Amino acid sequence: MSDVILKLENISKQYRLGLIGSGTLSHDLNRWWYKVRGKEDPYLKIGESNNTATKGISNYVWAIKDISFEVKRGEVLGIIGKNGAGKSTLLKILSRVTSPTTGEIKTKGRIASLLEVGTGFHPEMTGRENIYLNGAILGMSKKEIKQKEEEIIEFSGCQRYIDTPVKRYSSGMRVRLAFAVAAHLEPDILVIDEVLAVGDAEFQKKAIGKMQDISKGEGRTVLFVSHNMAAVKSLCTRAIVLEEGKVVFEGNEDQAVIKYLNTQEKTSLIFENIETDSQTPHIRKVEVLPSNTIGFQEVGKNIEIEIELFNSDRIESPAVSYQIINNDNQPIVHELILNSEQKFCQTPGIYVLKSTIKNIKLYQGVYKLNVFFADNFSKTRFNGLFEICSFEIINTNKRDYYWKTGSAIYKENDTCWNIKKINT
Repeated sequence: MSDVILKLENISKQYRLGLIGSGTLSHDLNRWWYKVRGKEDPYLKIGESNNTATKGISNYVWAIKDISFEVKRGEVLGIIGKNGAGKSTLLKILSRVTSPTTGEIKTKGRIASLLEVGTGFHPEMTGRENIYLNGAILGMSKKEIKQKEEEIIEFSGCQRYIDTPVKRYSSGMRVRLAFAVAAHLEPDILVIDEVLAVGDAEFQKKAIGKMQDISKGEGRTVLFVSHNMAAVKSLCTRAIVLEEGKVVFEGNEDQAVIKYLNTQEKTSLIFENIETDSQTPHIRKVEVLPSNTIGFQEVGKNIEIEIELFNSDRIESPAVSYQIINNDNQPIVHELILNSEQKFCQTPGIYVLKSTIKNIKLYQGVYKLNVFFADNFSKTRFNGLFEICSFEIINTNKRDYYWKTGSAIYKENDTCWNIKKINT
């Protein structure tokens, strides 16, 4: 127990929909009447789970419900889930931005929060002045901030603009400075909510490295919310999965990511473009034709990707490509067909392009497609479809230890294309 720095016991948060505040005057009086008689709040017995996709029958909703977990000193806890699952609400309660409806939080030490871009920054003040303002909000003395000032400025990469009002900063600059302040003022617990998505790739890499230093080198605790599963797996030592305001999994970060991805809504193997009535060149349909008749692709067998195009006029240099992407949205396979290789779209009509990848060797798991249609000569993209046609690769080979869940670059690139025109 001495290593436990944060403990949540049955934390819940209830909101009343459609109104500012917790309810009407009559509801407040009713709550007060129950309270003075020593009885439970009657409105805690009502309310629905936070499913944003359905219309409820109650005006009350539980953003989070009965959440309990412990975090030890030096841990990096990932918190993942769909939009509306309750992640940000939980972090706002931990950061004391709002209070829980029920439950108790026990902490040891100071909590620093980075919930939104530039939270706590005054737009009329300079970056340097905001370092002192934000540090004071986080409970630091002026002397402590002064000792870290140059280090913060250097880490943020905003040296040239540090004496410029923050209102003239880009969103990326604001988040760099905000993260630099929160990370360098030595909180015992650092709470981060999906803000690194605003920064560029270089800063994200630097920020993840800093969070690893904070947890491993300095023994401090990080609570990290992100939709970037690669970042969660590389940074976190443990993770929880939230669904409709409840914890549905707690444990190993790899297993948490798998659990989260299994709850995602899967698309079919066929994607039909809603723009099929358009007279501009576009992708009409994309279909994955797996090796298994029940809809799975087996490791080591051929897979076919069928792409149907429409063009209303001659295209000088048509190009079609697709990417197979893994669960972390990283491209694993990239295939391209050009008009110089096989003629297509030289006259108006509908064309069906079939790409066959022979003996595909990817790890087991769920994959999707990004598909593109362009004119390579004029560099005009007609269509780009992202994260479509979800399909799963399974292994029926006895040597299962070669192809377990993960990701790898597909090196044995043995692909052929077949093109046919189906009308004029």
